[in-house]
Amino acid sequence: MGDVDARQGAGATGRGRGGGGAARRAARSGIAIETARFIERNIPDFELLNAEALEIIEENAERVLEEIGVSFVENPAALARWREAGADVQGERVRIPRGLARKLCATAPARFTQHARNPARNVEIGGRSLVLAPVYGPPFVRDLEGGRRYATIEDFRRFVRLGQMSKWLHHSGGTVCEPTDVAVNKRHLDMLLAHMTLSDKPFMGSVTEPSRARDSVEMCEILFGRDFVASNAVMTSLININSPLTFDATMMGALEVYAAANQACIVSPFIVGGAMAPVTVAGTLTQVLAEVLAGVAYSQLVRPGAPVIFGAFVTSIDMNSGAPTFGTPEASQILFGAGQLARRLGLPFRSGGGLCGSKLPDAQAAYESANTLNTALLAGVNFMLHACGWLEGGLVASVEKFVMDADQLGALHRMAQGVAMDPQAQAMEALREVGPGGHFLGCAHTQAHFREAFWRSDVLDYKPYETWEEEGARDTASLAAERARVLLAQYEPPSLDEGIREGLEDYIARRKTEMPDAFV
Repeated sequence: MGDVDARQGAGATGRGRGGGGAARRAARSGIAIETARFIERNIPDFELLNAEALEIIEENAERVLEEIGVSFVENPAALARWREAGADVQGERVRIPRGLARKLCATAPARFTQHARNPARNVEIGGRSLVLAPVYGPPFVRDLEGGRRYATIEDFRRFVRLGQMSKWLHHSGGTVCEPTDVAVNKRHLDMLLAHMTLSDKPFMGSVTEPSRARDSVEMCEILFGRDFVASNAVMTSLININSPLTFDATMMGALEVYAAANQACIVSPFIVGGAMAPVTVAGTLTQVLAEVLAGVAYSQLVRPGAPVIFGAFVTSIDMNSGAPTFGTPEASQILFGAGQLARRLGLPFRSGGGLCGSKLPDAQAAYESANTLNTALLAGVNFMLHACGWLEGGLVASVEKFVMDADQLGALHRMAQGVAMDPQAQAMEALREVGPGGHFLGCAHTQAHFREAFWRSDVLDYKPYETWEEEGARDTASLAAERARVLLAQYEPPSLDEGIREGLEDYIARRKTEMPDAFV
């Protein structure tokens, strides 16, 4: 994978002149901040369901839309659009004739570019690509120093800085944590300013109220220019469906703003299997497809051709406690099946992430996160939200887990490259040089390729026991905390035109004076 930007960190060291192990360790400890290009898969997607199963699910989803219908609540404009399009509207229930939603979805693009203010950081969403974005939405944060607590705007800014410094993360995300020390009706302004000024990666817009979506668009017009925003996607935003089968006025109002402005939306059922959807994989996939068809179709009623992503956030439930569970086989089966349905519909696909129910960045968190991350790679996910930092079922954004997960995203990049088969990869010269009974450590082929031959973590410990013990016998969370401190110490904000910065700050100051603080 090609790197699009590389900056040598302050105080980083090059390889020492004296050679030897100390020099090599010094070279590895120097932090060179790079951002990898978004992933383009050179491996096949895992196809869990056969054609017959997919056709059954698609048929059942059409029956749900036609016979059961979906509700668009407190949204007369949406009901009017559906009625004009030919749907049967009774009260707030919309029954969509067979084939209508799929026909409307056909105008949505299969692939689109989300532009960053640094054009080298633009991402392609759809096709064979995979874009990685951080955790979204937790009201709490956790770190080794301060424990679990309500998030603040300074916590938010810290996560944005870590995202900017993370090599394998392509996207700055959206609400990486909920800054509870800022009024609910104003915090979106400060969050957007942080993404726009502390990072030059792509970011997400606000969806918590339609006027906040409008603020997001207007701030982007200051950052990118009004004409550019009118003809290019510069934001991706998360529109959750109130499963089962309900589209509330807040989320749909935000979708209407973004679709009208030609900005991208993830239309995503939010499903806890057994509570908000049937307990079976096939039943859940039927509901997911019906909800996505209705939501994507509605975006195209607002503006044909508006970019949109087929979303699926699905967990199972612990039937004893009622708590959501993550990394389970059933959730993986749903994720695989949803990816197949999205590809058949011709839409980019969002799912996956470093999801876990653990309270700490421990073995449970690692197992559950690894299960979901690898499933998402193989399922053909195009936009992965929650790729790093998720803890406690999404209630907590963890600094240490952010760093641990972001490091592991490098393994996804390497896996997605597939297996090289060029003459050097075939290694016939090495096999001839070493012959029977030898070893490959000193052969010419190994010496030429050892630096890039194997993916290597920047967090995990590979040292001998004695060295590990001498250095404090640190666990992975402690190593991640140290890595976070180093990255934040070396952070430098990307340059931004002062006129644009002043324009953003003036806009925020004006908007804040126009409304009193509200905390609900």
